[in-house]
Amino acid sequence: MEKKKPHPTDVEVGSRIRIRRRILRMSQTTLADKLGLTFQQVQKYEKGTNRVGASRLQAVADALEVPVSFFFDPLESTPELIGGSGMERDLIDFLLSAEGIALNQAFRKLASADVRRRLVAVVKAAAATG
Repeated sequence: MEKKKPHPTDVEVGSRIRIRRRILRMSQTTLADKLGLTFQQVQKYEKGTNRVGASRLQAVADALEVPVSFFFDPLESTPELIGGSGMERDLIDFLLSAEGIALNQAFRKLASADVRRRLVAVVKAAAATG
């Protein structure tokens, strides 16, 4: 029997939960505690494998300090909730990936503008070669 794929809406809602939780620097465990759930259940919501019911979605919205509409509106329409305006989806996805967060945190700690410029040049060169 073939495993049922999550509905795209459930995946999108889960992605929005993850985005907002990570913006707030909140762990899955912390969100789960606020909701009276296990971190595994939050993980399933974020992956879209479990559907978030209406009353639970309201509780998630309250815990993440956003309106329920945040989970459905285009991200560009809520720049104050994602930390800027006009961000493209790929940029948001990168900045919320584990690698993007680590790279951003390390990059911000570099005091030298020259070192930052050289690092960007190295990354661009690496990307150009494949």
